Amino acid sequence: MRVAIIAPPYPLEEAPAPPLGVTYVAAAFESVGAEVRIFDYIVSRYTPEKLRAQLDEFRPHVAGSTSVTLNFPGAVEILRGAKRHRPSLLTIMGGPHVSFDTVRTLETYPEIDLIVTGEGERTIGELMEQGMDPASWEGIRGLAFRCNGQIVSTAPQSFIEDLDTLPFPARHLLPLSRYRALGYPISIITSRGCPYSCIFCQGRRMVGNRVRQRKASLVADEIEQILSYGIDRINVADDLFVSHRGKVVEVCGEILRRGLRFTWSAFARVNTVDRETLALMREAGCDSVSFGVESGNPEMLERIRKGITLDQVRQAVSLCREVGIIAHTSFIVGLPGETPETLRETGEFAASLGSLYGYHFLAPFPGTTVREEVEKYDLEILTDDWSRYDANSAIVRTKGLSPEEIERFVARFESEIRQAWEAMVQGYHEKTNPPEIDIQVEGHFRMKLVYRLLSEDLIEKWGVFPATGSEAGGDGDLEELCRRIEAATGAEGGLVRRTIRGFVALGYIRARISEARCEWFWTHNNRDAAGPGKRESAIDPAP
Repeated sequence: MRVAIIAPPYPLEEAPAPPLGVTYVAAAFESVGAEVRIFDYIVSRYTPEKLRAQLDEFRPHVAGSTSVTLNFPGAVEILRGAKRHRPSLLTIMGGPHVSFDTVRTLETYPEIDLIVTGEGERTIGELMEQGMDPASWEGIRGLAFRCNGQIVSTAPQSFIEDLDTLPFPARHLLPLSRYRALGYPISIITSRGCPYSCIFCQGRRMVGNRVRQRKASLVADEIEQILSYGIDRINVADDLFVSHRGKVVEVCGEILRRGLRFTWSAFARVNTVDRETLALMREAGCDSVSFGVESGNPEMLERIRKGITLDQVRQAVSLCREVGIIAHTSFIVGLPGETPETLRETGEFAASLGSLYGYHFLAPFPGTTVREEVEKYDLEILTDDWSRYDANSAIVRTKGLSPEEIERFVARFESEIRQAWEAMVQGYHEKTNPPEIDIQVEGHFRMKLVYRLLSEDLIEKWGVFPATGSEAGGDGDLEELCRRIEAATGAEGGLVRRTIRGFVALGYIRARISEARCEWFWTHNNRDAAGPGKRESAIDPAP
């Protein structure tokens, strides 16, 4: 059976890591004998024409997509297009959004045949055992579908007790060279589950309130596999990495015992860290920890069931500073009962910590307590336009605050950052910055260029032209590619050449010549081999 797994578009500005859920799903299908491909539209442009071409070339029997609330509209449109083009396709959706909005999804989108709810790996295995036969669906847990005009939801699938039975995520199916060019870390989990009950979070309902751990040796095996792809930065994506000190000691100890050299980040709670644990994490390569603080008002923290105190926040940030770990603290604005006073307290508290910090607007996702029990709170949800659930604008109001007032609070904070940034950019152009600031500014410009290269398929669009010589990717061909990208983007020529030449040197981009035509392309994982009768080359960057 051939299965196409779709990674739907996601804003690159939101720093998406290579999609972990997608690769777990792909691995689940592969482990039971399916031939699987990932259609990745995160780091390449989605068009209906591209989708149709990929479907015609692969001819899948099943097309599945995951989504979070933000990119659900885009994901469902892709499945709709796939179904229109190949009506015999079995279309499946999974992920946190549809897990908690199954009825409305199936009522609204007839092109979706089947929804897999919650953890999907065991359900996928049972579906494949039955040959994906709709007659078997009522006997499989964790499904929602239509039957005789009615929507049927089977009993929830039980959580996977032994995570060590799961295959490693199928990252080999991702276009890893594109992700490496983007420079974001790759994600890994060491556990599933969260014992806390924050009212704004879907996590514990998706993966349970009991933490299930993976063996430290298998975590280290997976890290070694990731490093073998040339990736040297990892994000530990557990809802709560520091949930059990013994687990952290085992994982960090295994990293140190094997001499694995990479940098990594993790999420933690301020009430679960201590100096010894953080120091060990730092020794094992951890350089940053993110803490969800949410509010600087103690009553607000109690209302949202955060279960922390402001003193614990101060202590956690201080401990990170002592051991050399960067602390990131994040805050949510527009929480139930928010007032001008609670926002003022949050702003003052955030600024007092001496950490890197930022704000997100409350997004009451399907499946969260705050959405399902909104009548219990001083909160009004203003829209079900899922594309606005990106935590970048106010979509709620309270008795004390309008959405405009909530947005003005964040705008004042962002204005200060923007003014400082504009001064840095001016110094860059006037050549008055110290070197470290210029590196930061050029890195920003470079990232914007890379966003365009990926999201607009500019290498594919402009990288095909008559070859200038017999050697694939010779300097004349490379200069022609750079010239074309410079013209297409309007970016500074030196930046374009440094970026493109760097990617060629690293093997992310290569050239082939066929019938006197040069064609530049992204490699899959920079180990692509030349096709029959074609010459490929990756040349050194200019000094």
